[in-house]
Formats: sequence, C-alpha cells, structure tokens
Amino acid sequence: GNQPAGSPLALGPAPAAPRTFQQFRCYSAPVAAEPFLSGTSSNYVEEMYYAWLENPKSVHKSWDIFFRNANAGAAPGTAYQSPPPLTTSLSTLSQAQSLVQAQPNVDKLVEDHLAVQSLIRAYQIRGHHVAQLDPLGILDADLDSSLPADIITSTDKLGEGFESSFYGLDESDLDKVFHLPTTTFIGGNESALPLREIIRRLEMAYCQHIGVEFMFINDLEQCQWIRQKFETPGIMQFTNEEKRTLLARLVRSTRFEEFLHRKWSSEKRFGLEGCEVLIPALKTIIDKSSEKGVDYVIMGMPHRGRLNVLANVIRKELEQIFCQFDSKLEAADEGSGDVKYHLGMYHRRINRVTDRNITLSLVANPSHLEAADPVVQGKTKAEQFYCGDTEGKKVMSILLHGDAAFAGQGIVYETFHLSDLPSYTTHGTVHVVVNNQIGFTTDPRMARSSPYPTDVARVVNAPIFHVNADDPEAVVYVCNVAAEWRSTFHKDVVVDLVCYRRNGHNEMDEPMFTQPLMYKQIRKQKPVLQKYAELLISQGVVNQPEYEEEIAKYDKICEEAHARSKDEKILHIKHWLDSPWPGFFTLDGQPRSMTCPSTGLNEEDLTHIGQVASSVPVEDFTIHGGLSRILKTRGEMVKNRTVDWALAEYMAFGSLLKEGIHIRLSGQDVERGTFSHRHHVLHDQNVDKRTCIPMNHLWPNQAPYTVCNSSLSEYGVLGFELGFAMASPNALVLWEAQFGDFHNTAQCIIDQFICPGQAKWVRQNGIVLLLPHGMEGMGPEHSSARPERFLQMCNDDPDVFPKLDDFDVRQLYECNWIVVNCSTPANFFHVLRRQILLPFRKPLIIFTPKSLLRHPEARSSFDDMLPGTHFLRVIPDSGPAAHNPEQVKRVLFCTGKVYYDLTRERKARQMEADVAITRVEQLSPFPFDLLLREAEKYPAAELVWCQEEHKNQGYYDYVKPRLRTTINRAKPVWYAGREPAAAPATGNKKTHLTELQRLLDTAFNLDAFKDLA
Repeated sequence: GNQPAGSPLALGPAPAAPRTFQQFRCYSAPVAAEPFLSGTSSNYVEEMYYAWLENPKSVHKSWDIFFRNANAGAAPGTAYQSPPPLTTSLSTLSQAQSLVQAQPNVDKLVEDHLAVQSLIRAYQIRGHHVAQLDPLGILDADLDSSLPADIITSTDKLGEGFESSFYGLDESDLDKVFHLPTTTFIGGNESALPLREIIRRLEMAYCQHIGVEFMFINDLEQCQWIRQKFETPGIMQFTNEEKRTLLARLVRSTRFEEFLHRKWSSEKRFGLEGCEVLIPALKTIIDKSSEKGVDYVIMGMPHRGRLNVLANVIRKELEQIFCQFDSKLEAADEGSGDVKYHLGMYHRRINRVTDRNITLSLVANPSHLEAADPVVQGKTKAEQFYCGDTEGKKVMSILLHGDAAFAGQGIVYETFHLSDLPSYTTHGTVHVVVNNQIGFTTDPRMARSSPYPTDVARVVNAPIFHVNADDPEAVVYVCNVAAEWRSTFHKDVVVDLVCYRRNGHNEMDEPMFTQPLMYKQIRKQKPVLQKYAELLISQGVVNQPEYEEEIAKYDKICEEAHARSKDEKILHIKHWLDSPWPGFFTLDGQPRSMTCPSTGLNEEDLTHIGQVASSVPVEDFTIHGGLSRILKTRGEMVKNRTVDWALAEYMAFGSLLKEGIHIRLSGQDVERGTFSHRHHVLHDQNVDKRTCIPMNHLWPNQAPYTVCNSSLSEYGVLGFELGFAMASPNALVLWEAQFGDFHNTAQCIIDQFICPGQAKWVRQNGIVLLLPHGMEGMGPEHSSARPERFLQMCNDDPDVFPKLDDFDVRQLYECNWIVVNCSTPANFFHVLRRQILLPFRKPLIIFTPKSLLRHPEARSSFDDMLPGTHFLRVIPDSGPAAHNPEQVKRVLFCTGKVYYDLTRERKARQMEADVAITRVEQLSPFPFDLLLREAEKYPAAELVWCQEEHKNQGYYDYVKPRLRTTINRAKPVWYAGREPAAAPATGNKKTHLTELQRLLDTAFNLDAFKDLA
C-alpha cells in the first residue's frame, strides 16, 4: 500500500526541477511496476508520477526512490533500489538516504530481470518493424529504415562485444538464466531461459517473415491468445500432406495467370502475378471458417486477381471466364453489362477439406476502390438476419483490399466504424490486403502518412498480421490464425500480404517509367511457385516428376475449358449474379404478371395501426410529456379518420409487417426523426436505456421492424443498406438522409451501384432513399436534395412518347429507378406499399418534406387509403378550374411542397377559376399519358412549369422536353421559379421570402409571357 504520512521512509520533498513523464520511458521500473509490464498502457504509471510530484508520500516507497533517482539523472537501468525493510533502524534509514543521493545499483539481479521483461515486451510491441516482410528486400514495409533501439535485431550481436546499452545488459548476461514473465509463451514448458535463447526465440517469433501488431489491443485475453499463437516454440508446423495441398493451390493460381497471358497477351486482366499466394490464403481462411461452422462466405474485392479468385476460390466454370475474352461475344440479357474483372458470382459447393457445404458469393463492384466494402457488410448482415445467425457463426464476410486504397479511401474508415455497432455488426470480418507496395504509379511514401497501409484498422483494435507473401507457409499459418481469431472473438482482423506487382497497373502498362529500380529487382525475382517447389523438392515432400505432373494436369483443365469456351456465342450475364432471388420472379412456375394490385388497406387495419402508433404498448413505461401530447394528437387524427406524414408512414410500415415483409429503416437520427416527427423508438424517462418500439407490437405473427440510428456516415451507411436490400426482395429497406443535401457524400454509392446496378449486373434492388427537400429559408446546406442529379441519370427518353401496354407498371419495369415527390401523406403511404407489391424491384428516390410534416393542409383522409385506391402519379386540379376547363387561362405544373404556396397565393388573388394547378407526383418514369390528358383538358391554357428551386436546378431541365414531347410541341412550356444560381439556396431569410414572392408573382401574372409568346 501507499506509505503513510510520517513514515520513517518519507524522504522529504520532491526535487525542484521535475522531469516530464516522457523522459522516464527508457527507465527500468521497480518491482511495484511488474503488474503494469504485463498490461497494455502506461497511463497508470504516468498518473502515479504526477501524483508523486505533488506529494511523494502518495506512492509506494519503491516508486518514491525510483522517481527520485531517475529525476536526479540516474542512468537507465540504475534508478531502482530495493527499499529497506519496515524494521529499518534510523542508521539504516540514514544509509538508505545516502544511497538515494549516491544512486548506486544495489540490486542488479532485479534490474536485469526487469530489463529482460522490458526486452520481451519490446519485441511484442515493435518486433514487426524488424521482420523481413518485403519479398524484394528493397523497401521498408513500414516506411522506416531505422531499427528500434530497444530491440536486439540479430544473433550476430550475441557474440564477443555484445552490449545492450538501452537495458544495461552486456556479454556476461547472455548465458544467465532469467525467469520468464506470464505475458510470454516463448518458454514453452520452461519457466526460465538463458538470455541468449530468449533473444533467439523472440527473433523467431516476431522478426522473421511474420510481423504481428497487437499490443495496442486493450484486452488481456486477446493479447495472450495472439502471443500463444506466435510465441509457442514449434507451433508453425505443417504435415507433408498440407504442404502438397499448398503447392497444388499455388500451381493453380500461378498457371491460371500464365494461361491467360499466353492466350490473351494484349488484353487487360489485372492479373495476380507477384501475389499468387492470395489464392491459397483465401482458401485457407474459407477452410478454417468452414471447419468452425461457417456455411456462407460473402466476399468483396477490387479488380486485381479477381478472375483468379473467381476461377480458383469461387470455382466458376473456366469456360465462362475464358469466353469473356472473345471480342465477338454478344450480350443476350438486358443491360449494358460490365467488364469481366468487375463481375460477381454466387456458387454453392462442397468444401473438399471439411466435406461440408459452403456458399460463396463474390459481390460485383465498380472501379471505385473500396466502394464495395459496406455493400458486402450489409449483405452479410442481411444473410445473418434472415437465417437467425445472431453471432456470425454461420455467415461471414471476407474483404480484399489494395494497399494504396486501404490507406487512401475514407470509406475504409467508415466501414470499420460499423463493425461493432449493434445494428450493423457482422461479428467480425477477415480483411486481406494485397500489399503491392505501390499504387498505380505512386510510391507508398507519397500515398500515405501512416507507417503501414493497414493502420486504419487500429481504430477498432483489430490485430494486424503482416506477412511476407513469398513465404507460403507463413501466409497459410497467418490465415489460419486470422480465421480462428474471427471465430473465437467475432472481431475484425487484418492480414497484410506484403508482395509485389510483377506487371504494371494493367498488363499494357509500363512500370519502368516511374519505378525503374523496383522493377529491375522484380525482373530478377523468382516466382513464389518456383521457390516453394524447390523447397519441397529439397525436403523430399515431392519430387520433380510429381510437380511437373501437377502443372500438366491443371494446364490440361485450362486447355479443355478454352476449347469449350469457343462454343459460347452469347454472354448470359445472369450466370454472373452475386445475389440470386430464387422464386421471386415466377409464380406457380410462370413469370409474374406486369400488374400491381391496389395498395389501399381496409379501415380496420388503418384504425388498429393508428391506435398503436398513438399509444405505449408496454406497461409501467414513462414517456416524455411532450411526446404524450404528440401521441394524443395522433389518436385524435385517427378518430377523425385523417393522417399526417408520420402517421401515413407508420401505416405503410405496419401493414407490410402484417404481410410478412421485414422493414429496416436506417440513417442519422431516424428513430426520432430529424424533425422530431417520427418517434418510432420510445425512451423510458425513468429507466436508463429502456426503450419500446410500438411498431413491433402491432400483430401476433408480424415480421420484425428494425429502426436504427446510424453512425454519422452517409457513404458507408448507404452502401451497407444497399447491400442489405440486395439479399432479399421481401424486405423494405430504407435509408433516410438527415437532410437531403447530405447524400452528397454518398454519391459514389448512388452513381456506381443504385442508378446503373441493374444495367451493369442485372441485379435488381428495391432500396428506398428518403431525402428531405424543400426551400424554406434554411440556407444552402439544408434545402436541396439535388433532384436534378437523380433526374439527369434517369434512362427514359425525353423525345419519345412511350407506347406501352399496362403503361404505369410496364414503364416502371423499363426504368432504372423511380423518382417521386409526394405532396400528400396518402400518396406517400401508397408509394411505400407499391414498392413491395410490384412484381419487380427498383430503387425508389423520395424527396420528402420538412415543413409539410406539420402543415395543417398536408393531411389525408382514410378515404384516400382504402381498398381500391392507388398511388397517384399525377394529382389533377379538383377545384373550380377543373369544372370549367375551357375558361382556364393557365395550367401550373408543379411537384412537392410548392403546391401549397401556389394554392395559398391563388386563393389570395381569387384566381381559382383562371389557374389550374396540376401536381406531378412521380417524376420518373415520366407520366406522359396523364399529363397529355391534363394538357388536352385545358385547350386554351398556357402551360407553365413552376418550381421553387433555381432554374438550373430542380426539375425544369428534365420536365420541359418531356412536356413538349407530350403535347407534340403544340405550344411553349414556360418557366416560373427562381433564377439560375450556383448555390442551392440563399442563407438570408429576407432574400428567401423575396425570391418566393417573385416566383409566385410570375406564376400568377397572366400577362408575364405575352411579350415572349
């Protein structure tokens, strides 16, 4: 315990000129420090030092002496002294005081043991900086040529003249036997070893071809688990059979690339040369995971090595890969397709090592590096959810990365931060980095500031195993450990395969332009297959004829597949689906009809959902007083047979849950809603963390409702939800932006996956994006969901009036996504239900309101939601103008919130009979048929498109040519709205109101366009 005040060992005040704590890091600590040497932090010692500065009596006597001696300038290794016994006489005390002043080394044995413990710890912390990781031997995998001063880096130093000044050890200590601490396994069954042997074993564990980063993990059990896997003597042993299997896998990996090079030398393929060991690495992870019970592995990877992974890991038919190189191959299926090294695959087969079924899915991805990471995680989470795998024991993900992208792409960081969140965790991912030690042409020193490309993984305490990719056995061992780690702790782990890229960025690229010295060395580099084959032949594991026979056997397989590939005249892209939906597209063995039933509900269900939405279905649950008023208001609306926006959403969700449709709503603050309108999760005001989700108390056997606040991420979370929606068509998956503008940082997911996903990969997806939008004086960052971007990417032709049967549904089937801006709660209710009742799946983009959430006129009657009702693509005017259409002078076409501004202004100007207002609720696919009917209804009227957005934004550029096609250019289509601008909105409230009044004046000034007509 601490020495009490007045103790005979209290030696007086602290020195007047204290050192900083950082200056103590090189000192060997006293015996009292031993518990901290086995821990993972020096914070406690630092706190103790500063406490000692304030009051020397507040620390243990041994620490007092230690701090005094070190503060006085004692050399490292000499600051500690054994304290005198408690029975010390005054004369002994006097001697002790003189010892403190003289700073002699009174107990070198203790000092040396502590020095050895510090040495062991130094290897555990920094040994990876010394490990021989680069197969080329010319670069530093950690971007640092210097060696740690506290690590003895070579057994050459253990001979004559050995001295470790850092620890105060010298040649005379090499054969001394030291007790080993409990935080190391290098002793095996021995508890003590000579220093010479300790250093040798530490070198073997941490400084060979494997570098282990793990000491930052703040869990002692996990650290001990890793130490045991790498420090135990002789633990990395392989049987001859395992070595032969590894050789066979290397043969397949290497000869596949060589076959492609021979047949298509001028084609890009982004081959794996230089990291052929990736194939046995992945197969090892899958084998070990299968052994641990996993039966479904979902993978994501960039383009390098993708064809090889498809062929030798997923086991796609080789002829299907080879035929992709045929320039005359025609596309049979819908869509534009994608290049061969972007395509994915789904395959269920027997794992021959474990004799267990395993399903492998490689998710298709674009060239945007790392963009597939969150998509894979979302799909993995969905597959775990649907099979009840709450701990990740059956379904897992493997992500492959390039070194430059892993360090450079921010989505990697976003995805890592989803790894332990309750609604996003996949219970551990194995990350494999193909570390080519180069980007396209960029050296690592120009590509990252961190020592390793993998340092981003440290933010979630994931262990990182660096390994020299030219040592196949080390790679396989590390991959086994990584798979075991994931199975044991259900946390992320990283395998960093330090390798090289034998060719340029692609096979047509010349790398000597930019990395001449590296590629001179690479040209001399013996391929890993040749190295390993020579090793096994020298060990007698295989002989030369057996090796050559293995090569000939696989070459024959490739040649036969190549011959069969010539019979493939048509590319069936559906052979490359990564997420098939069996049974969805047929009904009783026949294709589903292109119809959509009514999306209305019976009144009993509407009332029941409304009653639950306005109550607390859990006893003894205290809600906030303000929320009580909100629920009371909901209850009154139900009695009056009306709904607002939040209640309409509640009813759409609740009805689908009754029909067995799982619903997942995710995004920033979606549980309450950014605008405090939703309140799907109730919080007990008296019991911390006690919550209630009324939506899960609607029906006895309903589907589950998942609503989850996300991390403050758009790119990562939207990608995750896209992956979740990919797994099943029988789920409504929604992502809501806090404000519509915030989808900006998720634009990559929108551009590369959501918009063109079906065209590129014939992969339907029903994800819904809820994007709050509206010009309400909130400034340029909280006004616009950028509808112009979504409309510009729609694939319908503005110059062609479609001639379709079943116009409304068939048009939806032909489009790439659906874009709507609802003006009534009922229409919002219908479009959400229609999303599931359609016989296919399309992404749905909804520009949702802000002010309309509480607008007294933005209410709908139950009558608009009963059986027989549908989503209204266009809502015609139903007032006086519609009753006398021949007298109408102007038709205002608009969408969304601006309708309420227009109706208010029209009423104020008493122009209900002169101006008709038609709402376009579905913008894409464009409702040509209904708008033609509207235009013909008002033969004498001018046609005006009115929007609150600026002219170069919003809907005008999309709507104008389509309106003109609709009316066959019979008359002009005028514009009423804000002038073009660079920013989406003004940040000045007065300017906002002035602009609004100006557009209203333009819309209702019947003479405004006479001079232009």
